[in-house]
Amino acid sequence: MFTTARLISPAAPVDGAPTLVGRFTLDSDHGALVHATLRYSALGVVEASINGARVSDDLLTPGWSSYEWRVRVAETDVTALVSADSVLELTLGNGWYRGSLTWMGATGVYGDRLAAIAEIKLVFADGHTQVWATDTSWTVRPTDTVTDDLYHGQTIDARRRQAPAVEAAVEVLDAPSARFEPYVGPPVAPVETLPVRDAWLSPTGRLIVDFGENLVGWVRAEVSGEPGRVVTLRHAEVLEEDEIGIRPLRSARATDRFILSGGPDVFEPRFTFHGFRYVEVDGWPGGVDAVRRGGLEAVRISSRLRRTGTFSSSEPLLNRLHENVVNSTLGNFVDLPTDCPQRDERLGWTGDIAVFAPTSAYLFDVGDFLRDWLRDVVVEQEHQGGVVPYVVPDVLKYVGVPEDITPVDSTAVWSDAIVWVPWAVWMASGDARVLSENFEGMLAHLRHVSSLVSQSGLWDRGFQFGDWLDPDAPPEDPAAAKADRGLVASACLYRSADLAVRVADVLDRWDVRDELERLRDATRRAFRDAYVDLDAQRLRNHCETSYALAIVFGLLDDEERSWAGDRLAELVDASGHRISTGFAGTPYILDALSGTGHLVTAGRLLLQRECPSWLYPVTMGATTIWERWDSMLPDGTINPGEMTSFNHYALGAVADWMHRELAGLAPVEPGYSRVRIAPQPIDGIDDASTSYDSVHGPIAVAWRREGPLVHLEATVPEGVVAEVRLGEVDAEVGAGVHRFSVEFAPTVAV
Repeated sequence: MFTTARLISPAAPVDGAPTLVGRFTLDSDHGALVHATLRYSALGVVEASINGARVSDDLLTPGWSSYEWRVRVAETDVTALVSADSVLELTLGNGWYRGSLTWMGATGVYGDRLAAIAEIKLVFADGHTQVWATDTSWTVRPTDTVTDDLYHGQTIDARRRQAPAVEAAVEVLDAPSARFEPYVGPPVAPVETLPVRDAWLSPTGRLIVDFGENLVGWVRAEVSGEPGRVVTLRHAEVLEEDEIGIRPLRSARATDRFILSGGPDVFEPRFTFHGFRYVEVDGWPGGVDAVRRGGLEAVRISSRLRRTGTFSSSEPLLNRLHENVVNSTLGNFVDLPTDCPQRDERLGWTGDIAVFAPTSAYLFDVGDFLRDWLRDVVVEQEHQGGVVPYVVPDVLKYVGVPEDITPVDSTAVWSDAIVWVPWAVWMASGDARVLSENFEGMLAHLRHVSSLVSQSGLWDRGFQFGDWLDPDAPPEDPAAAKADRGLVASACLYRSADLAVRVADVLDRWDVRDELERLRDATRRAFRDAYVDLDAQRLRNHCETSYALAIVFGLLDDEERSWAGDRLAELVDASGHRISTGFAGTPYILDALSGTGHLVTAGRLLLQRECPSWLYPVTMGATTIWERWDSMLPDGTINPGEMTSFNHYALGAVADWMHRELAGLAPVEPGYSRVRIAPQPIDGIDDASTSYDSVHGPIAVAWRREGPLVHLEATVPEGVVAEVRLGEVDAEVGAGVHRFSVEFAPTVAV
């Protein structure tokens, strides 16, 4: 990746975030400069500037990878910034490399020295090339950043900007054992700014600012005041008793401090980020009235993802739910797919993205984003005997977490991410690279799990999260689910083996297909022997998650699917159409109902407003998806459980059903070259629409009721064949705008 560049670091400790400085002169007598390309990376996070101008608006470069084995490299065109005599500056922050990680309070997990490496390749009109690179000639100076930490916040002292620069020596470090790799995913960047929605004094006299939505990023401040004055910003997602609710943050301080210079100052803490809607502001000149006049704005950040999917309906609460799913995707796709963006965690939990990948792949073009993360999944596997860890990058192995939280063996759903995530990307994009890049990881996972199954053929040994966060589980024991953990794990093993067989077909991997097929079939037989009671026409583990997984994953024959759907609908009806499933079952329960003729029950479950339900948080003012159905209790107090995030996308996987079944657009073949347009209108919804910007062009579906009729309009681009199914309509159409009107009544299951 680098030709002459060396990894450099301050030779002596620097007070705060350091800036590495290199000075260069263009070679003369070679004509005009044609092109200049900067490649750069860091142990830590880095911002690059040339002649005082940032080279891009990218943030937190090069992001978080499994630093032991791979470090990403950013590349950007800097031709317009280079002059005859140029200064390249690299400002370093702690980031994930040296900053706080996990609820254990670990710091410096990967190393205790920040470092950077960079080179600019310059090409001249006569073909001559010149390379500017980091080496011993560089110097280092302090910046206005006093402290920076992703969890705890950033302190910026504007008075330092006026101090004379004192430069010191750098030291060349040995090259890391990790390999430098180009970053294939989209960079983190600002995506939106939000103005202050409201500001007021709390009952204790504290100044509270509301930005109107739960977001991820920071607050940008423009302010004037006496030198040395400190403005403090504390961030929180929710209010409790009219004060900011910080208990869900656990040990994360989420606090930025700005020290004024005495003149007009601008502060933007780009070496941290917070999950917040509300900010408690202390020390602001002029107080609440001044804040209302301006000076503060929230900056939402995310990986720069192209939006591809939309949804709308006649039900405002459902539309808000969908927007909440979008917001939680943006907030948790900051460089890698995380569980939450606000507390002392923010880790790449594999289970969350395993169940959410199809939803994210519809809403956004996540192909390269997830391909890059999957590289870390595979490299972690390679060093852990094929085990897919709970989090990737796997920092848990370093921070002294309890043994029961440290993965020794693979775990259902979480470890299945190595199969489920590539499959979701493949179906959305049609890009087989994601399959070929991860197939060996799929094999390693399945072979490891094969060693864990009991003599019965079930995956019923070892630790399992199971149907995590079952709403009937007590707050202090989120794993206490109704669903049998062996059933959940064995169902997931079957699904992963089945998908791996299909991947082997795509890749022509006949050398291992029989092995995978045997594992799939043996798991299905073992599951049916253990859990399917044909005489009683029910599952022996009689709960909603068990039926949902058995139906959707294909563990039942057609006749069995019918009675299993009946049993599931009976359970949902008996629950008053409230959610009774946890992490493993919730993404599939609506599919299990609608796929077995119980659309009415599915609709009632989707539109339920009482807790636990998808719409309950919306009625409570949520603007993101919550970790728990009742993260906030009906009386406005925060759930007493330790894990109470207000921005957790996993339960937003319901949007996948809203796209495919309610609005009616689903891929039949990878890349949407063949699609199914088969809306399932439910009671209470008068119209719905969805669109997906596929590799072939935009595909759109819209339907509306008019008396007994449902009117359907489908827009199909060139290169796509659509199977249209609605009532008596059974058609196959190509490119164009197609309209149908048909009498339609949803199947009644009660």
